[in-house]
Amino acid sequence: MLPQEIIRRKRDGHRLSAQEIAVFIEGLTAGTVSDGQVGAFAMAVFFSGMSRDEAVALTLAMRDSGDVLDWSDLPGPVTDKHSTGGVGDNVSLMLAPIVAACGAYVPMISGRGLGHTGGTLDKMDAIPGYISQPDIARFRKTVLETGCAIIGQTADLAPADRRLYAIRDVTGTVESVSLITASILSKKLAAGLQSLVLDVKVGNGAFMEKSRDAAALASSLVEIANGAGLKASALVTGMNEPLASAAGNAVEVRNAVDFLTGRFRDRRLEDVTLALAAEMLQLAGLAASNQDGMRRAAETLAGGRAAAVFARMVAALGGPADFVEKPEKYLPKVATEFTVKAPGNGFVTGIATRDIGLAVVALGGGRTRPDDSIDHAVGITQLLPVGAEVRAGEALALVHARTLSDAEAAAATVISAYTIGASKPAAEKTVIRRILPRG
Repeated sequence: MLPQEIIRRKRDGHRLSAQEIAVFIEGLTAGTVSDGQVGAFAMAVFFSGMSRDEAVALTLAMRDSGDVLDWSDLPGPVTDKHSTGGVGDNVSLMLAPIVAACGAYVPMISGRGLGHTGGTLDKMDAIPGYISQPDIARFRKTVLETGCAIIGQTADLAPADRRLYAIRDVTGTVESVSLITASILSKKLAAGLQSLVLDVKVGNGAFMEKSRDAAALASSLVEIANGAGLKASALVTGMNEPLASAAGNAVEVRNAVDFLTGRFRDRRLEDVTLALAAEMLQLAGLAASNQDGMRRAAETLAGGRAAAVFARMVAALGGPADFVEKPEKYLPKVATEFTVKAPGNGFVTGIATRDIGLAVVALGGGRTRPDDSIDHAVGITQLLPVGAEVRAGEALALVHARTLSDAEAAAATVISAYTIGASKPAAEKTVIRRILPRG
């Protein structure tokens, strides 16, 4: 089958067979299909869409373009979650050890940040010595011995996705729901999971700003995952304000350690983390109901077992053995701290969340191109949530920067991102919708 004929058929709105899709992905992986042809295929899918069967076939073909991990030797269920990304979203750092401490195994393969959203892998790289991209042997050993491992995608897992995504990024086809779905799920299927929970963000700090778009993506992910043989469900969660009160890399790791040890927990962050933990435990068969999963997760967190699992995982992947006890000793810091002061009295009625993420990028804590290096130490902490009362001159946030000029520029962005009103706004739901498989 010629790749141009496959492209033509999809361009003209025809349904592709599983064999046609497999042939095209094989050529993409081998390099026998050109970048131009890949771009044309992506554009054809962008405009014509894909049926359920086509999307399942694309997902499986991309999964099979590289290695597929096998965890059948583990004495417990293998599960994971995926977030579509936001600002102050460090949920993975708490969620993986909570669920592992409840008896599951969580081989969490995460990504780096791009644009205004932070990446879990960048956060873990803020820990000195931590090997975020270990070889498969060390990855497996860590999961077996500690219950979880948060690492980056290896070169051998779903290599077709890396090439297809890079070309989508420069051809304006990133937003295709079918291609997003296949991209996310091919990597998770290659990780050898038995179940998966999707956290689809919606709001002014998410890629999906409208509820209908977030619901469509969540439904697609659940339906295609189940069609590919992976048990999955999804939660649509709000991103109209930063999830944690910290945005950055090292500062979000410190926030996560404080969360796990009970030193400090942001309310919305706790709501989302426990909701996702409950969903994962129920889907993995470790909880009789969502309520039972919530209770088990909360007890595990309160009893310190999740913090202990996180500490063992960090040490197993090369980090300091006493990291949880002394995070301030190891996490990188900057010399300049600048308080962002409220311009007037009132209540926080809104936050332009994407702007907070862009302020972190401007400080050097994010990247605008995949090959950009980042500064793990910079960021913003003590971000006031929506609904907080504040008086003129009081702190809205604290900027951590390399220079005073950088700090002042970030502070100006933060001030413009906050809306202060006379009345306290009604609280928004943190978990907006739960999407389960049909039937």
